[in-house]
Amino acid sequence: MFEVLNYVCNNYWRGQTCPEIAELEHKLNAVGFDTDQVSEALTWLSELNQAASGERQAAEPASATAPSAPALTIAPGATSWRIYTCSEQHRLGAQCLGFIHFLESAGALPLAMRELVVERAVAARAAPLPLSDLKMIVRMVYRSLGHQPGPLIMDELGSDHRERVCH
Repeated sequence: MFEVLNYVCNNYWRGQTCPEIAELEHKLNAVGFDTDQVSEALTWLSELNQAASGERQAAEPASATAPSAPALTIAPGATSWRIYTCSEQHRLGAQCLGFIHFLESAGALPLAMRELVVERAVAARAAPLPLSDLKMIVRMVYRSLGHQPGPLIMDELGSDHRERVCH
């Protein structure tokens, strides 16, 4: 599944809009990806798009004519902590949890975006999730929410740093 998602992320990230699901499925099958992997990846992308559209709607101010619904949850404060469940810890592993914390502390992963990243990472069903796959998930979440990370964060989300040559 991650090979398919990586292909979609790399080919539709800059300036191109991702085609509709049926057309994308056809293109991915034409490239040579396994039908089951394409189906699993497209399901994952559809769920990401649904969650991202819900996140965008929640961020929009309510109209003056719409009745306001009572708040059911309390927004986390600056001193609140995120406690990961045992399942999330198992699925993400120490390296991915550390990277999420790094992105949060750098101001590159707001709380709502973090929750979307964690939810999509857990939905990937890999245990533990490789860091490269988590980075791809973060890029996909950015893309689905219409955000562009800063150049330093994009560099962190890019290739493996161990393969780089220092100048």
